[in-house]
Amino acid sequence: MSAVGWTQIGLLALLVGLLVRPLGGYLARVYAGERALLQRVLGPIESALYRSAGVDASVEQTWLEYAVALLVFNVVGVIALYLLLRCQSLLPLNPQGQAALTPDLALDTAVSFVSNTSWQSYAGETTLSHLAQMAGIAVQSFLSAATGLAVAVALIRGFSRRTTGTIGNFWADITRSVLYVLIPICVVVALFFVAEGVPQTLAGTVEAQTVTGGTQLIARGPVASQEAIKLLGGDGGGFFNVNSAHPFENPTPLTNLVAILLMLVLGAALTNTFGRMVGSERQGWALLATMAVLFGLGIAGLYAGEWRGNPALASLGVDQAPGPLQAGGNMEGKEARFGVVGSALFAEGSTASSDGAVDAMHDSFLPLSGGILLGNMMIDEVIIGAPGSGLWGILLFCLVAVFIAGLMIGRTPEYIGKKIEAREVKMAVLALLCAPALILGLAALASVAPDGLAGLGNAGPHGFSEILYAYTSAAATNGSAFAGLSANTPFYNLTLALAMFAGRFLVIVPVVAIAGSLAAKRTIPSSAGTLPTDGPQFVLLLAGTIVIVGGLIFFPALSFGPLVEHFAMQGGAAY
Repeated sequence: MSAVGWTQIGLLALLVGLLVRPLGGYLARVYAGERALLQRVLGPIESALYRSAGVDASVEQTWLEYAVALLVFNVVGVIALYLLLRCQSLLPLNPQGQAALTPDLALDTAVSFVSNTSWQSYAGETTLSHLAQMAGIAVQSFLSAATGLAVAVALIRGFSRRTTGTIGNFWADITRSVLYVLIPICVVVALFFVAEGVPQTLAGTVEAQTVTGGTQLIARGPVASQEAIKLLGGDGGGFFNVNSAHPFENPTPLTNLVAILLMLVLGAALTNTFGRMVGSERQGWALLATMAVLFGLGIAGLYAGEWRGNPALASLGVDQAPGPLQAGGNMEGKEARFGVVGSALFAEGSTASSDGAVDAMHDSFLPLSGGILLGNMMIDEVIIGAPGSGLWGILLFCLVAVFIAGLMIGRTPEYIGKKIEAREVKMAVLALLCAPALILGLAALASVAPDGLAGLGNAGPHGFSEILYAYTSAAATNGSAFAGLSANTPFYNLTLALAMFAGRFLVIVPVVAIAGSLAAKRTIPSSAGTLPTDGPQFVLLLAGTIVIVGGLIFFPALSFGPLVEHFAMQGGAAY
């Protein structure tokens, strides 16, 4: 490992740390309905949107009304995107004449982007029209991110309010998320990407002459605008099939660093928003510290593992040391311009933030590195997570952690001045077990079903890892892949769509129910026996709870995949 590599990691950590507090304060003002940046410009637009939709933003909703509005809105989004993809051949802005998607692929894609997953069983530049990319994929990237932010804010209100039956207005929360948070940042980021060389055009492919005298068709389109929201909104679906490894999506080391920063910044800032809205920023710093510990362990393992290189190649005498003519380390499936550290940092940011964008082939990472990427997704998006889902994921674990602590010391569990009782614990456990049940159940089915096995690109433990990764990525709303699996089949399109929809919305409903239950409770003053939840002791308790719960659920599955492959590789076997 090199000083330059650790400098890149340190620079990213510094940038995220510097942005957490100002952005967190801005988000708190936006969702509190206070005067915010661009209010004078965007306020009339917000009011016009409410009038046109017949929404009274001042009327708040109960948790059930909030959940129903959210579900109806997202189901309509699935239907609208499905119809657009099925009819794209008949619609304008289709310079390449792309055909309509098959019913199963259209459903898989519609659920994928509405659920903030961005799983892609297709090559974007050869499958989707410009209209489908802009009015379908990009629009749902905004709306799915806004849905996550809205749920997170509703849960924060549950902790911050007392003896009330309402948790906010879904229509107001999602509108403010898009208008005041996502669009302003994405406009600036898209202009930056254009300046760095990312295309933004409605023209089709262009023909170029190669150095050997042949011709090549180079795809292009409205890339920069989609790139901005895919990274910021946690919906990492790329315009191109190779995602952020493509020079038109990620042309320079600077854009690579900015891309990772965008994946992390909203999820990290929401911890500060939480602290501000519940009246103690220290509570938010404790959550961020827990995320940072888990993120640090992940990137340290990835960087160290990939830097050492592939032991199978080392046994053949292949030189994998860094030098003037090579980056060094395990460079299979990685871009030479980013090297091991840029690829490892991007992969950690992608799987920890639940964004799913990639600048390297995760299928080519070493087995233990692949296990780390799987582990990041398996613990319910708590390491930063996508906008909103990371915060509610770690707060669910907070409820479990204080419940365990309460059992150990013989006190009723409390968190942020609220008693955590049977209803909240049951809802938290239901939400936390939903994704594991989907992952393990569907991976088991695919591992024995002929249609599931037909998609494998590899035999043995790596093939199992490909299946496990696919359903983990889907249920955890991540969207990245071990791309050796051929997933564009009716079996995988339909089962992955089920995993994505259930993994998103069967978690959201219990979270909103918890918000309603907490908002109705009175606040309990802290006493000498109250467990402090804003210090190092709680950070260790929370991190330990996350790791232990994740390990108990997934260690057997990881043993059959990445661990078996690792030990086989050390012994010289090939899989």
